[in-house]
Amino acid sequence: MRLWHGYRELMAEEWYYCVEHRRVEPKFGCRIATRLGPYPTREEAERALEKVESRNVEWDEDPVWNDEDEEDD
Repeated sequence: MRLWHGYRELMAEEWYYCVEHRRVEPKFGCRIATRLGPYPTREEAERALEKVESRNVEWDEDPVWNDEDEEDD
């Protein structure tokens, strides 16, 4: 079984989006707790917040996870 970070060995570069400074950073930048990534390209890291918003909408609309209509027992 390959660990999640095994794919990072295949990435020539690593890019992150720093939510604290609202900018794209290379591998060595701000602390990881304030960053999203890694992304394989700078362009993908630039779209990090778009991806987060898109996933949030998908999850909010997913009927499997949306339990707002259920009554408390």
